[in-house]
Amino acid sequence: MLKEAWTLAVEALSWMEKERISERLALARTARQLEISDVDALRLAHGLVCETVRCRNMIDRFINEVLKPKALSDFSFGVQSFLRLYVYQTRVAKNWDKADLEEAKNVARLARSILGWRTLQPVEPYLGLLLTESPKTLFRSVGDEERVGLSTYHPTWFVRYCFRLFGRSEALAFLEASAKTPPTYIRLNTIKACEDEILKRLEEEKVKVEKVEGLRHAYKVLSTKHPLTRTKSFHEGLFYIQDKASCYAAEVADPKPGMMLLDVCAAPGAKTTYLAQLMQNCGTIYSIDYSRRRMNTWKSEVARMGVKIAEPVIADACNSLPIAVEADMVVLDPPCTSTGAFAKIPSAKWRLTARSAEKMAEIQWQMLENCAEKLKPGGTLVYSTCSITVEENEMLIERFLKWHPEFQLAEITPKIGLPGLRGLTKCQRLYPHMHECNGFFIAKLVKSYAH
Repeated sequence: MLKEAWTLAVEALSWMEKERISERLALARTARQLEISDVDALRLAHGLVCETVRCRNMIDRFINEVLKPKALSDFSFGVQSFLRLYVYQTRVAKNWDKADLEEAKNVARLARSILGWRTLQPVEPYLGLLLTESPKTLFRSVGDEERVGLSTYHPTWFVRYCFRLFGRSEALAFLEASAKTPPTYIRLNTIKACEDEILKRLEEEKVKVEKVEGLRHAYKVLSTKHPLTRTKSFHEGLFYIQDKASCYAAEVADPKPGMMLLDVCAAPGAKTTYLAQLMQNCGTIYSIDYSRRRMNTWKSEVARMGVKIAEPVIADACNSLPIAVEADMVVLDPPCTSTGAFAKIPSAKWRLTARSAEKMAEIQWQMLENCAEKLKPGGTLVYSTCSITVEENEMLIERFLKWHPEFQLAEITPKIGLPGLRGLTKCQRLYPHMHECNGFFIAKLVKSYAH
């Protein structure tokens, strides 16, 4: 099992490096390729990959320091991946304290059996140094922002951005929380059964939960005997694993039974299935997404949750939407930089640059424009992202309101976050260090009748 897990991890990290894809995609592809289906191996590999990627800047800096005058990039993807995993497992996971020599030897042995001793030979002499060198040297000649970036595992440009946006002490709290895994939340599916019944079932399956204050069907998972996706109640569609912030966005929309609703960028189905639940499975939802692969997941999720009112539409919302309807409500959760979800998708932070938010905002703007034209007068448009940048959120909404005087911001209830920035106090923001969930932004806009 250990060998399978490490083989998966080495290979997945190599794919991520080569093709700049996410952890989840790399692991899924690797598991298929190597035909590994052992759940424990998959879970261990997932943990290794996510945690190694989370601390990537610190790990790489440390390895390059030890390898001097050579560098990580001088070696093959497989060797690079192994060295990163080795430093994570033997040093970072131990908080850089006393190294376990036996474990290090076992890890090296594993690597030889996976990559072949010849491949590993050039870096063998460095393994001892990687085990014993102090990471303190890394902090000697670096400026404040870079030091914070290394110790909280974030790119320097992002640290600088957060300092500017939140001020230093608030930014530090946010960055530290973004480097830790947030709690897991589930939403109980009242389409399938009443809440008390589902809670009883969860208790029988040894899943301990507590209600999220202020939300209707969201619960925080305190402990579980088996992985949630392997419980019977998950397979029966009694709950959906969904971040608190994402549940909040659907509750803010508050759709009513019988409505005609567009869910734009709908895959993999968290929003569609919750909106349908709030509509009591009565009305129509057109779920629009451009990715066929993700829409296949959407189909199975919609079926698992017992949703009867959702129609899939494969289309790119950057172009005019291919359905001739006047919707009562449009819910748009566009692609974003995911700066609020680094804890969940650590690879996102290394793919971005200081310009990414502006580039993303252009895509979001086109989508927002195309959504607005499908809304009937008196209708509601809910816009949300799991990003904390102002370019993708407040600045975009300001620009939209200037171009579209027929839209006004509406009050959001319930209020479980903080008011938006730049004076947009009717919007809501959630933060990992305050709300124990993804960083999130929500705006609710209403289209007036006369214009």
